[in-house]
Amino acid sequence: MTPLVALLLGLFALMVLGWFFWPTNGVVAKWRRASISTKRVLLEDALKHLYDCEYKSLSASLHSIAGNLNISGDQAANLVERLESMGLIKSTTSQIELTDVGRSYALRVIRVHRVWERYLADETSIGEMEWHDHADHKEHVMTIEEANELAASIGNPVFDPHGDPIPTASGQIPDHSGVLLADLEEGQFARIIHLEDEPNTIYAQLIALGLFPGMLIRLNNKSDEKISFIANGEEKVLAPIFANNITVEVIPEKEDTIEQDLNRLTDIEVGEAVEVVKISAACRGQQRRRLMDFGIVPGTIIQPELRSAGGDPTAYKILGTTIALRKEHARFIFVRKARVVLNSTHLKEQKN
Repeated sequence: MTPLVALLLGLFALMVLGWFFWPTNGVVAKWRRASISTKRVLLEDALKHLYDCEYKSLSASLHSIAGNLNISGDQAANLVERLESMGLIKSTTSQIELTDVGRSYALRVIRVHRVWERYLADETSIGEMEWHDHADHKEHVMTIEEANELAASIGNPVFDPHGDPIPTASGQIPDHSGVLLADLEEGQFARIIHLEDEPNTIYAQLIALGLFPGMLIRLNNKSDEKISFIANGEEKVLAPIFANNITVEVIPEKEDTIEQDLNRLTDIEVGEAVEVVKISAACRGQQRRRLMDFGIVPGTIIQPELRSAGGDPTAYKILGTTIALRKEHARFIFVRKARVVLNSTHLKEQKN
């Protein structure tokens, strides 16, 4: 072997060793960081699960931790041992509980998650089915200081878009309240205060029905097979297992009523003038601001003028201007036909 070849082989060997063992960007260093990151994610997810159980007065166990984190029983046992050695939990043969330190840690993670979801809902156009996954990632990388700054910039919200309370910067959170939709009695009125966003398949169904926190409902009837209720003048039907992902607050009938004479803008025929009653609370962020910029606010008169050949979008006359809206946006606009009164100003606008 010539000296040149030996030198080249030596340089190549050094490059390979450097690639593997470089202190910051080497393969080993990156693997260690990934391993630490994965352990931290599991640790924080376990604390969140334990806090959720505590908050809802449910029992936590190795089995529930394994199921929630999708890990084996042995992995859950090792995780519990680690959490206990860090002083974050205390466990006995019958129960697992958070310590004060563990509870504080869990609340910080939850605050980051829910503040970020609120930000996504109000300040971006990201779809609601994506909020949870984005926040699941952000809660492990955003510092509590960054979360506090973000919360302050959006008005220190009290609830996330699913209706969950956001822990304050000092770790305060209101007590759990409400009952499951399935626990209502027939004929009872209630307000939706929380939609569970896991699993995704059930949450997607709830969103497809147009449900959202703050919506008023009245239970029609329930059985072992289905639960039906009225919301925004429409009958909704769910299987009991789906209804268990909806938390409601019972309200007296005299306190509020379900609007029976409302229609969605998508239901109005061409040429029929109607009055805007409200924009659904399910319409948030940039999408809501866009509709309001068009002048779509309570009291405005709006009239479908022309539908495209495919039926979407539709041209609407509003405030003397014609705008085009797709069904996915128009469905958020609730209008009233029976109470429309066109004054001279409105008539003039329609003629123009």
